[in-house]
Parts: sequence; structure tokens; C-alpha cells
Amino acid sequence: MSSPASSRPRGQMFFSIAGVAAALAAGLGIANRVHDRSKLRDRTIEAAAPIVSVVQPKPGDPQRELVLPGNVEAFTDAPIYARTSGYLKAWFSDIGATVKKGQLLATIDAPEVDQQLQQARAQENTAMANEQLATLTADRASKLVDTNAISRQEYDNAISARDARRAELASARANVGRLEQLVGFQRIEAPFAGTITARETDVGQLVDAGSNGAGHELFRIASTDKLRVYIGVPQARSTAAIPGVEVDLTLSERPGKTYRGVITRTSNAIDPVTRTLRVEVDLDNPRGEILPGAYAQVHLKPADAVSALLVPASALLFRAEGPRVAVVDDASKVNLAPVTLGRDFGTQVEVVDGLKATDRIIDNPPDAILQGQLVRVAAPAAPPAPKT
Repeated sequence: MSSPASSRPRGQMFFSIAGVAAALAAGLGIANRVHDRSKLRDRTIEAAAPIVSVVQPKPGDPQRELVLPGNVEAFTDAPIYARTSGYLKAWFSDIGATVKKGQLLATIDAPEVDQQLQQARAQENTAMANEQLATLTADRASKLVDTNAISRQEYDNAISARDARRAELASARANVGRLEQLVGFQRIEAPFAGTITARETDVGQLVDAGSNGAGHELFRIASTDKLRVYIGVPQARSTAAIPGVEVDLTLSERPGKTYRGVITRTSNAIDPVTRTLRVEVDLDNPRGEILPGAYAQVHLKPADAVSALLVPASALLFRAEGPRVAVVDDASKVNLAPVTLGRDFGTQVEVVDGLKATDRIIDNPPDAILQGQLVRVAAPAAPPAPKT
């Protein structure tokens, strides 16, 4: 007995094998076309990737000394105004003069104030006489009221008149004291020891005490035995600015000479515009070598050494979320790494945190570069051939 397969016609078996072969050929063709399309897409994406040049960070200065510009100011600096109006009678100290506390600087001639003082003293005498008479009257009334010689109303009137005269006398004495102070203000004296840095008046000039507005500045005194130096420490190094830390100062007009100062206080707040901490350095200046208003360089040597890397300034991206550096990974994709900046050297900038020495960073990255974007790294330029 024959099997069912052997009973099939040979022509039918041939057509079945041919159909399977055709199906395999069609599937292989579709797979080849899909593979070709995938390769074409990859080539298109790769061709569209921008070509970038990469550099590696360089190690920074191991000493990590921070040099900052400083503004030198007098420890105490004050303008001197007149407290009474009149004409300047004489002045006794000019710019550059060293004065002591309480030293006479100028005198003012104010005859109106002198006349007002004489009038006030006369009124004080009148008030004193009235007060004495009212006191005697009240004493007599006190004795008479006990014997019913006068009424209680007359006694109360005498007591009230005495109290009123006493109040008038106190008012007159206060007015005399006020005018005596104004007469005393005709002598302009130095409020503290220092140097006259400005004289804005001369003999015969009308001096206004400024009752109707700001008065006219007569002198300016600066105390220069001790100076204040203000610096702005970058946020990344703000922890190094601690009160009590000593710093060195140098000035261009005195090359080779170093002055020692001490950080005394900080603002304890970061300026949101400059991202710096305002720091005050106190500096002794007994010989007056350093002048107020001078520019100085402050050398800050923090105890905590921080490893830093140097990158080209052109490699930085300033985004709304902060400074970034475009790092290319092994898959040629971009990682926008957040970095903490240190000192700015113009063409190079210190990066305190956020990078490794082995990172490949893009130099001059396009502004529109995105996180995860595919890029092509340009081959390094060949070194120039040696000259024969």
C-alpha cells in the first residue's frame, strides 16, 4: 500500500518547492532593502552632525593664590559743613595738612547771631526778674491765706502766676543756650585727627548752614593712619575669605614692596550681579605711604588648596541655568556639563568643579548645541613639516 505523499503527483510537489523558494527570495529582498534604508539613515544622520574641534583641560596653578583688585579708602572720611550762617572770616588749614582732633580749621563772622544772643540774654534777665517777683508774691499769698486775709482764689492765682514765670524763665534760658551753641559753631574744628583732602571755601565767602537744604562743604578730612581695602571675592572662592585671614597687598607705584593686611569683615551675601562677596581688609598705614583712593592688588592665599583645570574661554557656554561646557563622550554625543568657575585669565578660565582632566571639551561650540546631540570630532591638524 502506497503512502499519501507518494500518491501526490510529481508536478504538485514541484510547484510547492518553487513557492517556498520564491517566498524566501522575497523575504531576503525585503530584509536587504530595510538594511540599506537603515544604513542610509545612519549615513544621513552622521553627515548632518556638525564637525567640532575638541581640546582637553590643562592643570591649573598648584599654588592657587588668588589675586584680586582692591579699592583703598580712608578708614574715616567725612565732609565738614558749617552749623551757623555768616561769612568766612579766616581759615587755618589747607589741603595736605595734618590736623588733630579739635584743631581750629576756620572761623565764621556771624554778627546776626551775636545780636540774637544779646537779645536772648536780655529776655532771660527779664524772665528771671518776673519769676522772682512771682515767687515772692506766691510766698506772701501762702501766709495770708492761712489767716483768711485773702481768698483761696487769689492764692491759686498767685501760685499759677509763679509757675508760668518759671516756665518762661526756662524757655528763655533754653533759647540762650541754643544761641550760645550757634556762636560756638562759628569756630569750625576738626572732628577727628586726619589729613585735609579738600578745601572748598575762602575768606569772605558766604557760608550757609543749610537750613533750607544741603549746605556747602567747607573741608574734607580723611583719617589715613588706618585704611580700608575693599575687594570682591568670586563666589567659588568665597569660603577662603574668613575674618582674621592675613593678605598681602602690592601697589604699582611701589614695586617690590608688600604690605600686610587682615580681613576684618565680609558682607555675608553674594552680589547677584557680579556673583562676588564684598570683603573688607584693614591695613595699617602709620607713615602714610598708601593714599586713599589708590588701586591695589590683594593676594589671598587660602588654606584649602582646590585642584582646578584651565579651559579656553571660548569653550564656555553661558546659559540661563549657569555656565556649561560641552563634553564629547565615547559615543560622540554632547554632554552639557555644569561647571564652577574660578579665576578669569582672559583667554583661559579656571574650572574648579565639573570637569576631569581626561574630558574632551568642544572649543567654540555653537550656541544652538543641545544635550545628547551627535557630533563629529575633527581630526587634529598635522604638524608642519620640518624645514630643510
